[in-house]
Amino acid sequence: MANINDVSRLAQVSKATVSRVLSGSRNVKEESRLAVMRAVEVLNYKPNVIAQSLSNQSTGCIGVVCASENINQTTGYLHALEKQLRLNQKHLLLRFASDAASVAHSLNEIGNGLCDAVIVIGARFPLPPLPHSAITIDCLQSHTERSIQFDHSFAAETASQYLINQGRRNIALINLHDGDAAEQVSQGYHQALEHHLLPYNRQRVFSGENALQRLLNQNVSFNGLLVPDDAMAQEALRLLPQFGRQVPADVMVFSLDSTLPQGASAVPAIAYPLEKLAQRAIALLTAPLSAVAGTAPVRGTLMTPF
Repeated sequence: MANINDVSRLAQVSKATVSRVLSGSRNVKEESRLAVMRAVEVLNYKPNVIAQSLSNQSTGCIGVVCASENINQTTGYLHALEKQLRLNQKHLLLRFASDAASVAHSLNEIGNGLCDAVIVIGARFPLPPLPHSAITIDCLQSHTERSIQFDHSFAAETASQYLINQGRRNIALINLHDGDAAEQVSQGYHQALEHHLLPYNRQRVFSGENALQRLLNQNVSFNGLLVPDDAMAQEALRLLPQFGRQVPADVMVFSLDSTLPQGASAVPAIAYPLEKLAQRAIALLTAPLSAVAGTAPVRGTLMTPF
């Protein structure tokens, strides 16, 4: 079993430097920190967590509250986040929540001395008051300083532009629930239509429960369809043929938030860099509260299966 001496030799740094890196100290050169983390991964080094926690009053655990209604999307985030936490000698304590009350219950449960910090992922509902140090990832109604948000306006505009360039000028939109993200999606959608001098038809825009079913029941004409995520894209692929609309011949479906790897999605999509999202979360975890002044929204990239 590897020990701290092995890590020190492989990383070519002192044992003191290894200890500072593993304890989360910021007084370390980035080159040395990366060398230590690579050595830790190569050697599969596991420090004495109990001894560390007694010496620095840290549990080494990060609580993660994951929205259960968005579990298909957040699974990808969890894998990337768990990897980055492991590289930083942290452990993930997971809880699931379906509404504000269950988020509050989870925070009370894992925040009672069990975790050093908490991350909330993928909530599609208003959140309860969060600890000042809490981090949120892809939560639709989050206004904390440590919030990692997506550029939904850019995603919707890029997706609409793509569909229009594919000859799909009648584009329907299944939007997110009410909130800042839904407004951003609507803004990007409008901007793309205006750029191409296309009229806005409110009969092609739906949100909320059974939005896709309600759109199809309207029997309105459309040959392009924007949906919020991969799960809705799969539902569209299932329902559209039942209404006599073949994909992509009659309707091209586009997912505005994909966590699938390149080539794995059956529809064009906006994909987000999960590894970079996780690294940004780790950076926020280790940064002093006074040093955080908000972060720029994360922009996804266009991913096409064709």
